[in-house]
Amino acid sequence: MKKYKLSEICKEIDLEFDGEDIEIDGLHTLDEATPSQISFLHDKRYVSSLGSTKAGAVLLEERYTDMLPNGTIALVTDEPYLKLALASKFFAHKIVTKGGHPNLGDGCDIDKRVRFGKDVTLGDNVTVMASAYIGDNVTIGSNTIIYPNVTIYHNCEIGSNCILHAGVVIGSDGYGFAHTKDGRHIKIYQNGNTIIEDEVEIGANSTVDRAVFGSTYIRKGTKLDNLVQIGHNCDIGENTLMAGQAGIAGSTTMGRNVVMGGQSGTAGHLSIGDFAVVAGKGGVTKSLKGGKTYAGFPAIEHKLWLKLQAKLSSLVKRKK
Repeated sequence: MKKYKLSEICKEIDLEFDGEDIEIDGLHTLDEATPSQISFLHDKRYVSSLGSTKAGAVLLEERYTDMLPNGTIALVTDEPYLKLALASKFFAHKIVTKGGHPNLGDGCDIDKRVRFGKDVTLGDNVTVMASAYIGDNVTIGSNTIIYPNVTIYHNCEIGSNCILHAGVVIGSDGYGFAHTKDGRHIKIYQNGNTIIEDEVEIGANSTVDRAVFGSTYIRKGTKLDNLVQIGHNCDIGENTLMAGQAGIAGSTTMGRNVVMGGQSGTAGHLSIGDFAVVAGKGGVTKSLKGGKTYAGFPAIEHKLWLKLQAKLSSLVKRKK
């Protein structure tokens, strides 16, 4: 893991600081950051995490500096999110075309047209079909099948007994940008990974984005249909089912056995409870309790939605 002096990072992103010139090995949230990492505050909803953060340094506005713990370095800026984006480039994975020979378990069947990055590890009886690409430091568990043209980006983990159908992309960059005052969009490098647990099946041309930092999770036993999109830093619970064209925005957390109908979707930073069902085309705009069925946009309980549709239909007929 490459480390940089805090002074080096600050010089590159045009910031000054007072304090020890510590070594930095990454970026993370206020709750998860370690003393060798930089964190940030750009949303007042997370102010409560400032006092307990273990981050070595925090990008934040001057009005919040008194809330930092002793020893945490304040990196004062009126654009903390933009400075985070600029700093993220330091820790981006270096993209190279040169690969290596994977560490193979027993009984693997690998098409000769597969390309591997460096330090790839495959378990026993893994099948990888033509034109797949398996990136640097990827691990794939035993008895997993990788169909043609699947792409698995660097540092991702695939469990045992999984099926990834043709055209699946695991670990592509999440959709993250900071915005300058003059309207430019600055890339936030997505330096986390994606973890697919055991017994997951992912349909053709579906995508699961890597995390900004930390991991995007698809938990054990989940089944995704074709053309499903999972955003960065989502945590999709065990045995979840998603029908075609469902889309889950970043940092959504789902409990176990959630069902998402075709073309349903969520806004970001929401939670959906265990055994919730969202009907086709349902649009989730706020967190939902488990054990209930929802429909419509914005998604409401299904029985209420049916009553609403009946009322609307009655009003239309009455006007005629």
